[in-house]
Amino acid sequence: MNVLRVGDDALLVEVSSGDEAEALHAELLRRRAEGSLAAREIVPAARTVLLDGLTDPAQVASELSAAEVPAALPRAGEVVEVPVRYDGPDLAYVAAHWDVAEREVARIHAGTEYRVAFCGFAPGFGYLTGLPARYHVPRRDTPRTAVPAGSVALAGPYTGVYPRSSPGGWQLIGTTDAVLWDHRRVPAALLSPGTRVRFVPRGRQGGA
Repeated sequence: MNVLRVGDDALLVEVSSGDEAEALHAELLRRRAEGSLAAREIVPAARTVLLDGLTDPAQVASELSAAEVPAALPRAGEVVEVPVRYDGPDLAYVAAHWDVAEREVARIHAGTEYRVAFCGFAPGFGYLTGLPARYHVPRRDTPRTAVPAGSVALAGPYTGVYPRSSPGGWQLIGTTDAVLWDHRRVPAALLSPGTRVRFVPRGRQGGA
């Protein structure tokens, strides 16, 4: 791990992969819960974890610099089910990229359990990991100027759901009526780092 000071009371920990970032995030949350780590915020990203509001950043930096990236913890917690219609405009592209029939995209995607690695881009947008490497797909060459809210999409190793209409370059494979972000709800975000997720097919699916 590479540990960097950020401001007066924060650290940015760099690791080698998304899996390591997820494992480190889970371990730091565990330490905070048991009282051995005092941090106001612990925020994961693709290959980093930010610790903010540390009472003794120098001591934490020393401890982390001497440690190894922890092993991934078993997945725990309830599974959030997201209903989805596999009717996206990029379904045919994804099927061709996977070398399967369009109906198989729904079966493969819905047959995987995901985990929210980190959140960003827009309030409520989670980057979900879980698809095997053979099912990773590239982003579109030309991003769309407006992706509808509720679009279920793929890019690289991630699955995501657009919480609101916005530009985007991910491959759209379906739609959901699930509300990803609602400021009247506590918590406002349906998905948060570490959340387990499954997509449940609903209604008529695309493809033959």
